[in-house]
Amino acid sequence: MARSIWTGVVSFGLVSVPVKVYSATKDHDVSFHQFEKGTGDRIRNKRVNERTGKEVEYGDVVKGAEVSDGNYVMLDADELDSVAPGRSRSLEIHTFVDRAEIDPMYYQKSYYLGPGSDETVNTYALLRDAMADADRVAIGTLVMRGKEYLAAIRADGDVLVLETMFFADEIRTPAKVLDSVPSRAKAKPKERAIAVQLIDSMTAKWKPAAFRDTYTDRVTKLIAAKAKGKEVTVAEEAPTATKAVDLLEALRASVEAASKRKAAPKKKSPTKKAPAKKTAKKTAKKAA
Repeated sequence: MARSIWTGVVSFGLVSVPVKVYSATKDHDVSFHQFEKGTGDRIRNKRVNERTGKEVEYGDVVKGAEVSDGNYVMLDADELDSVAPGRSRSLEIHTFVDRAEIDPMYYQKSYYLGPGSDETVNTYALLRDAMADADRVAIGTLVMRGKEYLAAIRADGDVLVLETMFFADEIRTPAKVLDSVPSRAKAKPKERAIAVQLIDSMTAKWKPAAFRDTYTDRVTKLIAAKAKGKEVTVAEEAPTATKAVDLLEALRASVEAASKRKAAPKKKSPTKKAPAKKTAKKTAKKAA
């Protein structure tokens, strides 16, 4: 069983619901160590005192905030917790909103909320079922791992799901990030109509299991091939950008290809026919 990464209470009006937070996702990252190029010598990162050159234990490391050039204020974990007593163990619900009102850009990471203990399951179920009936998302704040988060809580089947979110001032505006915002560019009506047709022809039901992290698969195969001394197959290059003069024809060809894929009959699995063949052979032997 996974260990909880945060324990506390969800404040729901005057009701406090004890909960535990568990990670709902995991990454596919391949684990690598660092080596000096051309050798088998490992590279290791160490916490070193830049004045003495000696290694420092993790427990002896504190945080320092620069207040002026070269001058720092040192803070340990207890001092950081003291500025907001109880906040690191409390998630206060401020309001409820419709899920459709939240721009997905605000979502950061997903977690499962579980009951704090066997004795608090009924209180947990009350919040879960009431939110499901109201079809609303709870918006609150919590302090976790030394950082305050905006959070959204929603009912999902038998459990509550918590999504940590970015605050409004943490979201960058396109004008401040992009070299140029293509607001003045307008698509030609004919191209736009065929592009919509292409989108329609490629539309399907959302099936998350249909997608896989193929890059990690390729990296794993690359490691296996090099370990056996095999040659590495070079992947195809990325497609070149479609030129404006070829755009209409490319859209038409894409619609035609997508339509053919949808119209193509699905291959039936041969596993159901196999038992019938075996039965037929046995029957033939008996008859003989």
